[in-house]
Amino acid sequence: MEKVRRLRAMGSMCRQPAAYNGMNKWKLLAEAEYWEHLAEIELSAYFQECNAVSSTSSHDLVA
Repeated sequence: MEKVRRLRAMGSMCRQPAAYNGMNKWKLLAEAEYWEHLAEIELSAYFQECNAVSSTSSHDLVA
């Protein structure tokens, strides 16, 4: 989860100057979107791993 926080922080660091920098606004917003996309991928992988571990553990309890 720490990696997700860092990736989202990177996106935030791109969005903040975009509000004041008209010439590079779209480039900065695109970069922020890229970091957010990476965070979403990381978050999805984290929950898939949690679900896999959880389902494996519940199968052990039933058997």
